[in-house]
Amino acid sequence: MKGLKSYIIAGILFVSVLGTFFHFVYEWSDNNFFVGLFAPINESVWEHTKLIFFPILIYAVFLNKNLKNQYPCITSALGAASLLGVLLIIILYYTYSGITGFNVAFADISIFYISVIASFYAAYKLTLSCGADKFSIILQILNIVMIFLFIAFTLSPPNIPLFINP
Repeated sequence: MKGLKSYIIAGILFVSVLGTFFHFVYEWSDNNFFVGLFAPINESVWEHTKLIFFPILIYAVFLNKNLKNQYPCITSALGAASLLGVLLIIILYYTYSGITGFNVAFADISIFYISVIASFYAAYKLTLSCGADKFSIILQILNIVMIFLFIAFTLSPPNIPLFINP
């Protein structure tokens, strides 16, 4: 179990750093089309969920390669974690900004890190309990759908607040 904890802590750090980097990479790439499919192209809440989703998926590939034999439920746990991260960013942002009537950069940034920690905590618990394993196929399908939604909504965002650049 100690090995898994180390990988989870490393995952929190990896996703935190990579997600922070992703926040700037589209602009740094001179608005490269391909980069924009995986990194935020504007300040909308939807685009900011890319900061957690894609780094978790990248780390999930690494963890699956290294831990799948020892922790057979890690794939489904990480699939749930990536979706949880997206949901938490959206829920926490709209909850606090709805209550206060405004948003603050510090709170927005904190939501990202809280969501990363919560997602990896859930991944840890679900890996050990195999709680998400019975939903493995559904989670894999949902993650694939999310990738397509990120691409589709980057190219043609719906005209609702979640997708609008403030």
